[in-house]
Amino acid sequence: MKRPLILVTNDDGITSPGLAAAVAALDPLADLLIAAPASQQTSMGRSRTRLSEQDGRIVPQTVWFGEKSWEGFSVQATPAMVVEHALQELAPRRVDLAVSGINYGENIGTCITISGTIGAAMEAAERGIPALAVSMETDVEQYYKHDKCVDFRAAIYFVHFFASRLIGKSLPFDVDVLKIEIPMTATPDSPWMVARQDRLSYYTPKIVRSSKDFESASRLEHSVAKGQFTQPGTDAYAMAKGFVSITPLSLDHTSRLDMSEVQMLIEAKK
Repeated sequence: MKRPLILVTNDDGITSPGLAAAVAALDPLADLLIAAPASQQTSMGRSRTRLSEQDGRIVPQTVWFGEKSWEGFSVQATPAMVVEHALQELAPRRVDLAVSGINYGENIGTCITISGTIGAAMEAAERGIPALAVSMETDVEQYYKHDKCVDFRAAIYFVHFFASRLIGKSLPFDVDVLKIEIPMTATPDSPWMVARQDRLSYYTPKIVRSSKDFESASRLEHSVAKGQFTQPGTDAYAMAKGFVSITPLSLDHTSRLDMSEVQMLIEAKK
């Protein structure tokens, strides 16, 4: 019998050590299809934008972890479109599981629609493939760099652990992606918990402009709510307490309220 096939991707790019760490974690479990963006694609969400430099070109590229290597593919595309290229053009058979990550930087709270890591996992989920979106907490200055000082050993353990539990299984109803968040202090012995998504604005954007002239160039900065959470039992709470968190996400973004409440809101007179 053929081994399961796992699609391994990310948003940090094909040369990311986090991607290589995920590959090393998953190699004992299955055959691997490795496909990742040719360049850094952080915060692209599920964008399917086709810019001139994102023309879908696919180039074989070797992924190294220590002295071990695997053959993968560099794709000139957004994270979501990398998944489409992988499934439509590269997969030799049905993919059993998609793993996106290991991302440099945590994806906590309301940023889930911004994250390219989660966007890639959602794209796979929309094609009916169970998916993991794995992120590791890092220092702020490491979010956009492939810093080789980041220690992925705990993340490797948890990627292997959770993927091994999912292979060959279906996710529960209304669960399409499992979002995994790993604190930088985590070890293989760290506790884990299933957690809700916090409503915390974990990454709050700030637009900085060199002058009051709107035609002048601006840059984007973020304040990061490290160590904060709005309530216990959330992904932000788990991160603040040093727990690994698993948050079930659904492609169905409909609010879980009684629909009659919206009906009454619209029908109510002033």
